[in-house]
Amino acid sequence: MVDRTSGVPVYRQVADDIRAKIESGQYPAGDALPSEPVLMEEYGVSRPTLREAVKVLRGEGRLFVEHGRGMFVRPPATLRRLARNRLTRAARATDTGAFRADAASAGFTSTSATTIRFELADDRTAELLHIERGAELTIRDRVMKADGMVVQLAVSSFPRSVTRGTAVEQMDTGPGGAYARLEEAGHTLTRFEETVGTRMPTPEERTKLGLSDGVPVFTLTRIAFEVSGPVEVNDMVMSGSAYQLVYDWPAE
Repeated sequence: MVDRTSGVPVYRQVADDIRAKIESGQYPAGDALPSEPVLMEEYGVSRPTLREAVKVLRGEGRLFVEHGRGMFVRPPATLRRLARNRLTRAARATDTGAFRADAASAGFTSTSATTIRFELADDRTAELLHIERGAELTIRDRVMKADGMVVQLAVSSFPRSVTRGTAVEQMDTGPGGAYARLEEAGHTLTRFEETVGTRMPTPEERTKLGLSDGVPVFTLTRIAFEVSGPVEVNDMVMSGSAYQLVYDWPAE
């Protein structure tokens, strides 16, 4: 299986062969690879060489390792974030907007854990929300799961003046979510602005999202506006190995 005269490093040859088996379906998504001793014998390589090959494939996002259980083939991106219509009033009315709809359309059960806190606006948040630095904020910090797997982290910042006395300051905002509660309180939303980026995760994000080495994240900052200005900044971090971002608009 390994040609030591080819000039190609042995660990690269092993990585290439395992990659080919993943792509052909011989090692299906979600399945465990053979154990290290089995692979070492199959390829005739040492443990350090095999681990270098695995490191390459983990860096590509093809494998992940669960300590005590082994190496697994990472499923391809399966959550499609559908940008169009996901934040409409119609979606809120049927309680099928945003993350819940994304998970449901892919056949996943969505759950989330929410933490509420209050803090003072820093320079960035104050600028984005058009408020004074040090103004009080309501923070909704959410860890979002699809079939129990963490796929998205989201932190929403609202001016406290907008949320005081509303269910936005409660963990369960009720049907339609925070945007429905804002509109009930008289803050009619007029538009949303989203900025998408990519980067490598922080150590904390990597741990929370269960990411392998080399797997990037999508970053998405959404600002929600009413007539008088912005009322929310939502900073989202999404697993690059679990998400596809889909944008669809008419040719006008």
